[in-house]
Amino acid sequence: MKVYKFGGASVRSAEGIRNIARIVSGVDDNLFIVVSAMGKTTNAMEAVLDFFMKANREAAIQRLSEVEYYHDLVITDLFKDKKIGVKAVKPLFDELKKIINRGVGDDYDRWYDRLVSYGEVISTKIVSAFLEESGINNTWLDMRGLLVTDSNYREANVRMDESQVRLQQAADFNQNRIYIGQGFIGANIKGEPTTLGREGSDYSAAVVGNLLNAESVSIWKDVPGILNADPRIFDNTVLIPELTYLDAVELAYSGAQIIHPKTIKPLENKQIPLYVRPFGSPAEAGSVIKASTEHPIDVPVLILRKNQVLVTVRPRDFSFVLEESLSKAFAVMNKHRLKVSMIQSSAISISVCVDNTRYLSGALDELGNDFKVTYNDGLELLTIRGIMNEIVEKTTKNRSILLSQRTRRSGRFLMKEI
Repeated sequence: MKVYKFGGASVRSAEGIRNIARIVSGVDDNLFIVVSAMGKTTNAMEAVLDFFMKANREAAIQRLSEVEYYHDLVITDLFKDKKIGVKAVKPLFDELKKIINRGVGDDYDRWYDRLVSYGEVISTKIVSAFLEESGINNTWLDMRGLLVTDSNYREANVRMDESQVRLQQAADFNQNRIYIGQGFIGANIKGEPTTLGREGSDYSAAVVGNLLNAESVSIWKDVPGILNADPRIFDNTVLIPELTYLDAVELAYSGAQIIHPKTIKPLENKQIPLYVRPFGSPAEAGSVIKASTEHPIDVPVLILRKNQVLVTVRPRDFSFVLEESLSKAFAVMNKHRLKVSMIQSSAISISVCVDNTRYLSGALDELGNDFKVTYNDGLELLTIRGIMNEIVEKTTKNRSILLSQRTRRSGRFLMKEI
């Protein structure tokens, strides 16, 4: 069997969902299809959540009605009989309205997972119903009852053993050839919804592939495959036809958006190849990530992470930072879920590059209890693998470099536009 994952861009319109049907109809293998929320639904549901957390239920319901209207437009365009699509999603929107009207927003992360996770549930209901209308028999599954996670809301970790038992029982390919489930979501052992981190649908697909011993996992994207740089930022990008698992992990850690950082481990553990394929041109090969390749990557790879912050801490008592202060500082950062992507240390200070998230201010406040803290925001982190001086000069032009690191084959530059 194979796993296919379709992201938000693939299901953002009626035509995109029709294309999913065309792709699926040409596959004879057993399939498990993982689907993300439609378009920018996750962002829209976050706006609903923000009003809910402020106890502004009227505004939350209004924003939810906009989400419902968007899905209704897609349903109207997609189905020959609109009633089929409406019947699939109306109970879900009714559930959301009841939750908003009765709930109390006391814990942002827990309520995030409860409310925002509906985006994936709604999209999969639409896709499943349309495939049925198109003559493609399938079984819809609720991953909130199948992927068992811990209670680390918004960054939940899948408990593989418990999940495997549930998923293998639910996805019985002797009963049906095609199953459809949601990416990004699961539930803890109490049945409370959890999410796996933004863009976590790739991780969901990898976990499903591992638990069901898939032949391969394919992630369908709106790009030709894995490119050596983001074509929206850099010119003259080229396709990388094959990468090793190690290559992919390094690129994901550096901030490459094409693959979610947690995706590789479940696949590498069982040597399952991961294909990144062009949604708009399904006949093309795209790229593959696997254990070994015939040819190493022979082009420079450029990765740019925006909205970065350089945080520098120094012990107030002038003690050496690399003693007990170091572990204390990183414990605070871990507590506040800061993702450290670059580290530089001296005898009495340590500097880290982190994403600018909603957790940053809390981390800075707590660090200030024991350290002198300074920071620079509005930065960009550029990683160049296969470093060449002319590329560095070109890509850092008109930039002030605050911090740089080089190894034998790569360079990293934390910089700000002049």
